[in-house]
Amino acid sequence: MSDAHPAPKPPIEVIAASLRAERVRAGLSLTEVARRAGLAKSTLSQLESGTGNPSLETLWALCVALEIPFSRLVAVPRPRVQVIRAGEGPAVGSEQSDYQATLLAASPPGARRDVYSVAAEPGPQRSSAPHPPGVVEHLVISAGRALVGVADEPVELHPGDYICYPADVPHIFQALEPGTRAVLVSEHH
Repeated sequence: MSDAHPAPKPPIEVIAASLRAERVRAGLSLTEVARRAGLAKSTLSQLESGTGNPSLETLWALCVALEIPFSRLVAVPRPRVQVIRAGEGPAVGSEQSDYQATLLAASPPGARRDVYSVAAEPGPQRSSAPHPPGVVEHLVISAGRALVGVADEPVELHPGDYICYPADVPHIFQALEPGTRAVLVSEHH
């Protein structure tokens, strides 16, 4: 029996197509987007052509430069019923620490939230620059322990703990135990 669904595209192909589309939609040149994101034009050109391996920080910088939510770069259109098994989905790693975010659900038109699965290991903290004004993050720890929240006032969280914090200011995530896992909801206003 043949599979009725086409094979999913590799994340870099999704990112490349989304970057091109969003840059064109914004009416910006490669040079201007690269300047706004603090990247080399050649790096942006490689990403748009589907080569390279962008870090989470590079993709966030591009989202800020294009004034779009992160999900627009990595989201793949999904059927109405969606299951993403553990270890699957479009995952992007951090340059700063052993931290990986996997987009679980992007905001449909009219809604303003994205849902991520986070996997992190002890080591350097993941420091996030401020997101666009009004962005709020909600996080629930499902395994392990972590320091999470506004950079100058992080809170230690344990399994089942929930935190909500403004993400339009510097904020952090630092795993304190091996196998730390969380669900993160990014809410855009």
